Amino acid sequence: QVQPVESGGGLVQAGESLKLSCSNSPSVFIYSMGWFRQAPGQQRELVAQISRSGSRTYADSVQGRFAISGDNVNNIVTLQMNNLKPEDTAVYYCNIRVPTTTGRNQDFWGRGTQVTVSS
Repeated sequence: QVQPVESGGGLVQAGESLKLSCSNSPSVFIYSMGWFRQAPGQQRELVAQISRSGSRTYADSVQGRFAISGDNVNNIVTLQMNNLKPEDTAVYYCNIRVPTTTGRNQDFWGRGTQVTVSS
């Protein structure tokens, strides 16, 4: 069963920090874990992603401010967000990508957690 469960998020002022966490069943073999976000009226976009091998990808807008880390044993991924800006305000979704027998990966999503940054 793949069901990402997020925690963290909330309301902070610009310049402050937040940490998001996402957990999933440790029995699932993960291809990658990551975080996406969606602001009102905007498309969902990648924030950060970490592969099973530890390779990290960041959106340009968060590079140097956000840090993603993953625990492949317990299938936990965290996103440390520093120096938050009002434009970081969005619903953040945990993404778990699982390989399938077809050779393609399947995406599973958490329910989302709101991050609001006031100026």
